[in-house]
Amino acid sequence: MDKTLSIILRLCIVLILLTSTGCRTRIVDRQQVAKDERIVIRFSHVVAENTPKGLAAKKFAELVRERTNGYVEVQVFPESTLYKDGEELKALRNGEVQILAPATSKLSELSPEWQVLDLPYAFQNSSSFHAFIDGPAGLLLFEKLQSYGFLALAVWDNGFKQITNNKRPLIYPKDFRGLSFRVMPSSRLLIDQFNVFGGSAKPMPFSDVYRALKDGEVDGQENSISNIYTKEFSSLQRYLTLSNHGYLAYIVITNAQFWNSLPDWIKNVLQETMAEVELWEREKAKELNEEQLRIIRQQGRVEIHTLSEGERQIWESAFEPLYSKLEKEVNPELIKYLRQLKEKTD
Repeated sequence: MDKTLSIILRLCIVLILLTSTGCRTRIVDRQQVAKDERIVIRFSHVVAENTPKGLAAKKFAELVRERTNGYVEVQVFPESTLYKDGEELKALRNGEVQILAPATSKLSELSPEWQVLDLPYAFQNSSSFHAFIDGPAGLLLFEKLQSYGFLALAVWDNGFKQITNNKRPLIYPKDFRGLSFRVMPSSRLLIDQFNVFGGSAKPMPFSDVYRALKDGEVDGQENSISNIYTKEFSSLQRYLTLSNHGYLAYIVITNAQFWNSLPDWIKNVLQETMAEVELWEREKAKELNEEQLRIIRQQGRVEIHTLSEGERQIWESAFEPLYSKLEKEVNPELIKYLRQLKEKTD
């Protein structure tokens, strides 16, 4: 499905769902807005400002301010300056923030179905991920969010996850034995993927990862190149395996009750701007990951191994039990959609 068309369809569904619930209206002179009349939207996230998510949040805020003549002010709080992983969703539910962009893994805290996106080698490229999340499977997942009072506004990319550690090159599953790795909170499947290889995993907030690596609390971690570079994990880790084993993406969400309180014209501006930024962010993520991997190579601090096709197949086969296990725990339709997609792209 064309990416632009899929985004438009998703936004149309959102508009139908929300306008049917009713909303307050207000006549506003947008040329003369007093400070106390502005709508303030607090947007919290946990990564650095110069990451794909950080840059997209900033761009969204700037465009909204421009397009509403200052009537809507989006205040962006990066790097867990407001809330850490594990705190954000509660803050959104309580109205303490209005927009978040959590990684898909963290939404497993609400619904285990979101773990389907954590399955190793579920997606061969970014296009296959977008086909999955922009199709029927994505709609099933977004409906789960609505049952908790949240509304999905966009899907932002960060790219494929790679693995770093400070002990030895990770080429075969046996190389993981006895090593510990940080994983994102909430998704049990992320722990299971390291257990399958004989390693162990420790969930912790993203803001604690640098310290944990520096202090030796864990031996390694998995992340996109963008996060590895901007948080300087590559200055602490000796080995980097380019595995492309998992896809890191973010779901931009808001509190549905807050959204329903907005005037229609504000919702329209926010939706149109978010759709525009979504396309921009996906391209920016690809660009930044490629550029920052080049810099890490040039720095020469890390020994880099790219999995060969044969090595990748060994990893993928070893991960297969995770699919059967998750199929028993979540809506089997999601696994069915995923297997169908894999057959088309393999």
